[in-house]
Amino acid sequence: MALHKGSHGDDHSGKGRKLALNPFFGEADPTAGMTSAPPTHRLPDGPLPPSTAYGLVHDELMLDGNSRLNLATFVTTWMEPQAGVLMAECRDKNMIDKDEYPRTAELERRCVAMLADLWNAPDPTNAVGCSTTGSSEACMLAGLALKRRWAAKNPDRYPATARPNLVMGVNVQVCWEKFCNFWEVEARLVPMEGERFHIDPQAAADLCDENTIGVVGILGSTFDGSYEPVAGICEALDALQERTGLDVPVHVDGASGAMVAPFVDEDLVWDFRLPRVASINTSGHKYGLVYPGVGWALWRTPEDLPEELVFRVNYLGGDMPTFALNFSRPGAQVVAQYYTFLRLGREGFRAVQQTSRDVARGLATRIEALGDFRLLTRGDELPVFAVTTAPDVTAYDVFDVSRRLREHGWLVPAYTFPANRQDLSVLRIVCRNGFSSDLAELLLEDLRALLPELRRQARPLSRDKSAATSFHH
Repeated sequence: MALHKGSHGDDHSGKGRKLALNPFFGEADPTAGMTSAPPTHRLPDGPLPPSTAYGLVHDELMLDGNSRLNLATFVTTWMEPQAGVLMAECRDKNMIDKDEYPRTAELERRCVAMLADLWNAPDPTNAVGCSTTGSSEACMLAGLALKRRWAAKNPDRYPATARPNLVMGVNVQVCWEKFCNFWEVEARLVPMEGERFHIDPQAAADLCDENTIGVVGILGSTFDGSYEPVAGICEALDALQERTGLDVPVHVDGASGAMVAPFVDEDLVWDFRLPRVASINTSGHKYGLVYPGVGWALWRTPEDLPEELVFRVNYLGGDMPTFALNFSRPGAQVVAQYYTFLRLGREGFRAVQQTSRDVARGLATRIEALGDFRLLTRGDELPVFAVTTAPDVTAYDVFDVSRRLREHGWLVPAYTFPANRQDLSVLRIVCRNGFSSDLAELLLEDLRALLPELRRQARPLSRDKSAATSFHH
């Protein structure tokens, strides 16, 4: 959540900007609202009619971007009406109240079992896992489990002399940087090199030592949509253990890819089939096809999740285990996840994800054919691809393209890559369920129409690269 620093244009006395009302918003007295418009940065003195409050909020939100045209976000922006109805029916249910809402708790348990089976856990029926508010929280929980397991193996050194570290690629999502910062873990980052935009297995193994709590592999990098070589990471760590005796576990951050690869890359071995993979997370609200607010974390065995991290409470009725960073949250998203699993099944998910991949690959190829752009990825792993301007394009850059597309309603992020490739600026296009081939054609038409004017520029207009938006979510 962004940190907001005070008000903008409205002082605490309420003498700043106020919200202006349409006279027809006033139900009993059509003119009352014209003289009693509420302030924007302090509580109004009195209540408003519900239709008035709704109208004010609704009108302001019209200035938000169209979520369906947001090609920056990985988050689901469309669900079936029936899913929306179920979510509305469950939005008042607190997910933590498992004794009061036992059927919601049962649907959560079923989702964990389904994911364990999908990810080839040794014993799916007794899988250890939980729902979360998203993959960021799931990563935090997985990281805590890795740190606690490492600490238990090093009681003579930690915390007195040993400082734990976590090895990952520089392309990780910001939640891993937060984890290392919040829980005092050293982040050891494998930099990008040349045309390799994610982790290198041997470089990761070389960074490991007796204080390494784990290595993170990303199944679907947010920078370019590529899969990291999880099997290769495990192989390099196997060799490390043979040489040194160090047994380093792997966590797979499958925020997006863990709900793509099982359906369209069935021969790719990345999950619990690899004995070194201790835990996996995913976002139900990304390619899990649920509206924002749900993620999942699973562990290979009960031993991989230290029991002391699981708290048990009984003041809501019954004895309930809980492992989460927060407590209360709605059950609606978990119910929607179960609905989606039930509604689509394996074949339905395969059809949806394959369609998204087909749209991504087709659009990437057609953008490349324009001649002004060079593809870094082609949408053949995640349905996501990154593109930069061709070497001979000097009149404009990706930031100009992003800005001009926004004028047509398209939200396409432009950003620079991290350490060792800060020289590279790209556009990234995320193709999700609901972004159809027809919408892709409309995007291409708008891009094609912008190019003549962009080519006539004397130079790129976006001088401040610090304004880049990486949209790591």
